[in-house]
Amino acid sequence: METKNQEFVEIDPMALLRKLWAAKFIIVFVTVVLAVATLLVNLVVIRPTFESTTRVYVVNQTEDKAVTTQDLQLGNFLVKDYKEIILSDTVMSEVINSENLSMTPSQLKRVVKVDSPRDTRILSISVSDGDPQKASNLANRVREVASEQIKRVTKVNDVTTLEEAKPTNIKSSPKTRRNTLLAAALGFLLSAGYIVVRELLDDRVRYAEDVEDGLGLVLLGVVPQANHK
Repeated sequence: METKNQEFVEIDPMALLRKLWAAKFIIVFVTVVLAVATLLVNLVVIRPTFESTTRVYVVNQTEDKAVTTQDLQLGNFLVKDYKEIILSDTVMSEVINSENLSMTPSQLKRVVKVDSPRDTRILSISVSDGDPQKASNLANRVREVASEQIKRVTKVNDVTTLEEAKPTNIKSSPKTRRNTLLAAALGFLLSAGYIVVRELLDDRVRYAEDVEDGLGLVLLGVVPQANHK
């Protein structure tokens, strides 16, 4: 039976740590540069957007009938239908026409977000825009048009407004602090990873131990380097 000699590369953690410490200025430089560049892009280049949210409650009952458990269960199933109706081209087109917007239903749909807490019939309609006032106006308008469309399509009794959208000065995007921290972490990982990989791939003989590991021979002695004057 033939046996194959397997070569294992031993990794010295302390040697890697010494290499990382020796290259600490490069690692810090790359980390800071990437973080500062990301910060400037978020502050100067990317246009900030603001999100405004309105909430509605959908009731699927007749005026002379109390809400039953079956009604509640059915309402939970219908929430997905309500979301599709709100984001339908019919609703988007009506909002565009009423607000005289220079955009297509698909473009408007990209700035509209519909969410619903689990096991509820409460719908949150959020709109993002660079102008806080425009975002709140659009959110309220989408709610009004969608409410009528929901009642017309699903025959529900009422769509009650729980909260109207109001303008806010808090930016929803970009998330400058989070993006800067992520960029700093990425810069640190990339620079440190490069130093580690370069060290692992470097097969040059630089130390006495490298001779023994590479050639499999016992090192008898080392001739010191003499400085000639």
